Amino acid sequence: MNPITLNTLATFPLQLEAHYGAIPSAFTHWKPRSWEGVPSEPFNAIEQICHVRDIEIDGYHLRFRRTLDEDNPLLVSIDSEILASERNYAESDPREIFLSFRAARAETVALISSLQAEQLDRHAEFEGYGRLTLRSLVHYLCSHDQQHLAGLQWLLGKIEAERR
Repeated sequence: MNPITLNTLATFPLQLEAHYGAIPSAFTHWKPRSWEGVPSEPFNAIEQICHVRDIEIDGYHLRFRRTLDEDNPLLVSIDSEILASERNYAESDPREIFLSFRAARAETVALISSLQAEQLDRHAEFEGYGRLTLRSLVHYLCSHDQQHLAGLQWLLGKIEAERR
C-alpha cells in the first residue's frame, strides 16, 4: 500500500481531534442557516466526528472484510442521516467517540498493513462508486477522512462569519 496513504490514515485521528478541538464549545451542536458549499455531509461538529467513527466501523471495516472474504461482493452505501438520527449523535460524548475511533482506526491500519498485493487487488462493487479493488477502498477511506476535516474547517468559517 502507498506509504503516504497509510501514514495519512494512521495520523488522521489526531488531526480529527485537533480540528474538532478548534470548534468553540458553544458551537459543537450549532448548525448554520445554509449548508450550501459544505464539502462533507451537512453535519454539525459533534455529528461530524460521530459519522467518521461509524463509517469506519460499520462501513469500511465491513467493506474490507467482505472484499477479502467474498467474491466480488456488493458493498452498500450507508444512509448517514438515518444513522445520525437512530444513534442520537447530538447526545454523544466526544471523549468516547475519539476513544472508539482511535481503536477502530488502529485496527484498520493494522489490517491494511498486513495485506499482500493480491489481497489489495481483490474486487468488489461499491454502490455509488462502481467496480473497485480493496486498494481503491483504502484510498476512498482516506478521501472520506479529508472531506470531514474540510467539513470542520467549513464549519469554522461559518462560525466566524456568524460571530461577526
